[in-house]
Amino acid sequence: MNLHQNQLPSLKESINKYNLHAKKSLGQHFLLDPMINQQIIALAGDLTDKNVIEVGPGPGGLTRALLGSHAQKIIGVEVDQRALQLLHELQTYYPKRFTIVEHDALKLDLTTLCEAPRQIVANLPYNIGTPLLLGWLRQGQQWSRLTLMFQQEVAERVCAAPNTEFYGRLSVIAQWVAQCVIVKHIPPGAFTPPPKVYSAVINIIPKAEQPSADLFKAMEKVTAAAFGQRRKMLKGALRNIGGDILLSGANIDGTRRAETLTILEFDQLARLYQQINGYESNLPSTSNI
Repeated sequence: MNLHQNQLPSLKESINKYNLHAKKSLGQHFLLDPMINQQIIALAGDLTDKNVIEVGPGPGGLTRALLGSHAQKIIGVEVDQRALQLLHELQTYYPKRFTIVEHDALKLDLTTLCEAPRQIVANLPYNIGTPLLLGWLRQGQQWSRLTLMFQQEVAERVCAAPNTEFYGRLSVIAQWVAQCVIVKHIPPGAFTPPPKVYSAVINIIPKAEQPSADLFKAMEKVTAAAFGQRRKMLKGALRNIGGDILLSGANIDGTRRAETLTILEFDQLARLYQQINGYESNLPSTSNI
């Protein structure tokens, strides 16, 4: 059925029809303000001819803004049965451009849903945002851009610089493989129901050169050890993974702490760890990380 889009019920009417209210257990906070949703789409860059995946579309506020863009196709990945009814109705108004996939995004390789060029634009559920992001970062250049909304603290962790409060493992891994910039802050009152904290939108653009899967694993291992006990000096934090050899090889003082290291220094440690463990890197060392 291809209904005329002028007959599309309002977002409020659709929510009331399906009694769709945000569930705390699913980490849901619905962003219904059409102006803010349109601003987020504008921040996602030129979507012309792009395939866009939205994770957790819920009642479809951001989805409607995406459908108003020049994106070639929008794919919504949703697990909430209540939202699926509403989204399937929305699909009848855009049968050629909007597809619904009923699946847990944590258990699904989103790259299988559409061909490149592909982007993700999503207001991520608070309780699974970080593991979702780490999974997408491992896929590197499968994505042209990720435009994602997180709790502000998580967003600050992704984009933090060394020697700052929020700098940690997530900062290192994200900025190692991508350019990460907070592009918008959103107050709690913009959501239904209002969360207790601010939210923020990040643009994440993968770098041209990406690490091999083995090198990525090495970086995960090194950063997990380094930040596992933040107050420890590196010579102690890295002891169980051959820290003396790693620090000596990278010419890094073992009395420093993890939060003082640059992305490039972590890159050096990860490459050394990879070499010691018999891996081969497919990416030459870069100086612009």
